Amino acid sequence: MNVHYLEDFAIGQTYRSPRLCVDKASAIAFAAEYDPQPFHLEDAAARGTVFGGLAASGWYTAALTMRLLVDGELKPAGGIIGLGFDEFRWPRAVKPGDELHLLSEILDVRASKSRPDQGLVKVRTTTFNQNDEPVQITVGNLLVPRRPA
Repeated sequence: MNVHYLEDFAIGQTYRSPRLCVDKASAIAFAAEYDPQPFHLEDAAARGTVFGGLAASGWYTAALTMRLLVDGELKPAGGIIGLGFDEFRWPRAVKPGDELHLLSEILDVRASKSRPDQGLVKVRTTTFNQNDEPVQITVGNLLVPRRPA
């Protein structure tokens, strides 16, 4: 595994992920546990909604995105440690059978003023479906250690 320290990141760098297929049973099981709304649980109930059919919970999309981040090329030393989001959007619903993949772009890199051994990396991560349509867009801040002396 090729990990990256703060000094390895630069504005404009991009990182990709593998692809992952959204499993209907898993999406329903997640929704049943954490977001039990009819349009996430049953085809018939979802047809008459804004989604026009069964849609995965946005929180399931977020969980799948995290999995793709961990499996992808973005490998900060110490792991993907989030400090929060500046932006978090779901511009389009995820449907069972969709195939998701990510593109992460480095927006900013800065050393910490109070902790000289670490810094922050601002990254925009866009989750796309199989048609390269964005289904989730986040701008997050990651805690990244500096390279040891």
